[in-house]
Amino acid sequence: MAVEIVALHVSPVHAYEGRPADGPRPDPEPVSRDHVVVRAGLGLVGDRYFNRPAHRTAAVTVFAVESLEDITGGLGLRTTPSPLVVRRNIVLRGFDVDGLARHDVFTLDSGDGPVRFEAHRPANPCGWMDAVIAPGALKALRGRGGKRCVPLDDGVLRLGPATLTT
Repeated sequence: MAVEIVALHVSPVHAYEGRPADGPRPDPEPVSRDHVVVRAGLGLVGDRYFNRPAHRTAAVTVFAVESLEDITGGLGLRTTPSPLVVRRNIVLRGFDVDGLARHDVFTLDSGDGPVRFEAHRPANPCGWMDAVIAPGALKALRGRGGKRCVPLDDGVLRLGPATLTT
């Protein structure tokens, strides 16, 4: 099926630490990418969860931008927040990411060859969503925070049109 990769996020540090009232820590470098390098079993090169044993089955997070679009009006926002605020690595348009079951395998190909991922646990939103999106965002995104995955192949993903197969 045709999908779009609308955002790619790689961050060497965790910006949402401490108390949300204090605001997020500034990123030491831009987190938005036009492409990412994926390594099987390890994650995204340069990301804070790359090759971390505790995150081997959760190193890459995938999110559906439609989740943000759907909550925008209910939160009283005039525009949809940037998909980068949810801090998910791969943001897609056109696929129900939250509908993936544990151990489902899906493939993304944005032109540089297919990259398979195995879905594991939900990527539950945190209290920071109320601070960086709007009050009520945490509750609105429950069950819609995406999935934590393990990459099964090495490869490259790029922003723009892609093909997803399940």
